Amino acid sequence: MSTYPVRLPDVGEGVAEAELISWLVNVGDEVTADTLLAEVMTDKATVEVVSPVRGVVLELRGSPGDVLSVGSELVLVELAGDAPAPPGATPPEVVAEPTPPEVVTEPTPPEVVAEPTPPEGMAGPVAERRRVLAAPAVRSRADRLGLDLTTVRGTGPEGRVVHDDLDRLLVERAGGPGGPGGPSGPSGRAAVAGPAPSSGPLRGVRRRIAQRTTASWTEIPHITYVDAVDATELEVLRAELNERTADARLTMLPFIARAVVLACLGQPGLNAHLVAGADDDALTLTVHDAVHLGIATQTDDGLMVPVVRHAEHLDVAGLAREIARVSDAARQGTATRDELTGSTITITSLGALGGLVTTPIINRPEVSIVGVNRLEIRPVWRDGTFQPRQVFNLSSSFDHRVVDGWDAATFVQRIRRCLEIPALLYP
Repeated sequence: MSTYPVRLPDVGEGVAEAELISWLVNVGDEVTADTLLAEVMTDKATVEVVSPVRGVVLELRGSPGDVLSVGSELVLVELAGDAPAPPGATPPEVVAEPTPPEVVTEPTPPEVVAEPTPPEGMAGPVAERRRVLAAPAVRSRADRLGLDLTTVRGTGPEGRVVHDDLDRLLVERAGGPGGPGGPSGPSGRAAVAGPAPSSGPLRGVRRRIAQRTTASWTEIPHITYVDAVDATELEVLRAELNERTADARLTMLPFIARAVVLACLGQPGLNAHLVAGADDDALTLTVHDAVHLGIATQTDDGLMVPVVRHAEHLDVAGLAREIARVSDAARQGTATRDELTGSTITITSLGALGGLVTTPIINRPEVSIVGVNRLEIRPVWRDGTFQPRQVFNLSSSFDHRVVDGWDAATFVQRIRRCLEIPALLYP
């Protein structure tokens, strides 16, 4: 019997390990040279591993949640009689373009009627993965709740099943808002049917977020500076521009992005990366001429930071288009690896939910992050009287190892001045 070990491939960018998200085959399955074997996730993307040979799966090496090193064995395949092992037994290739964390890119939407019978030996969950679009986190939750994903109508991009779809199905099974436990039921509130609370390790994108934020918070001495911005004149300009164009309406974000870019050009030391060497005491500061602007974006798969590259070459309208493009790509799971890496400074905003003050965590290895809070009408003392003005706070954090309080305050004041005198945004 001739066997071939399929190994975890090198996905590039110096990645040394990846987390096993899910198996796409079972022991005993027949595979060909293009069969999807497993999903693995690096810091930035989820990729699918394919078999380079034809044969039968003998062993699956590892369980979902395991962190594996590049080059370690994933699957042991018994080669078919007429299928010799590839020369040199090279690792498998990664399918197409890597996708953002936890996104499955099967082409067939879930509302498929009369699915063909899966090949012999392919268990139900594996067959479902081949015909239902859903992130691994959604699949895992559906398994815990005992839900068959093929019965769930997906409302995400291209029919993908998202967490809201599971919630809707559970409410429907509980009898809806008027059913037992709903507003007309004995408890006076909607109850979602499901098993008792369960516990388990963080996996997938949530684990990556936990690791990165913990490292940033524990390794970087943060200083957070908060100041108010009077955006009354800017709102007048924004309303005027929106009336004159048939394009998508401008939000506040591209104006803020333009102000951040101009502040970076005035203080390039805050548009930088600080990286520790092999010796933790050896730090390297890289100051960037180009402003690659990270835009913190909430998606169904967790928080991602798509990047607007060379933002210094874009005006407000150009920034609006590019921010919308990369943010939509992140939410839909179509962003490329280049669109999710390489930011030099990040903006984070919760829009109308932004609250009064936040304490943003720096996106390593950057040294600055600009947080945008909620716009509201406040009484402001002007010309001897209180006047109603449209005001929001900027809550920005800096790496105190390289950014002093004076530099942080100066940087925010540059942003504030550009936003309070909108003509400065159009040099």
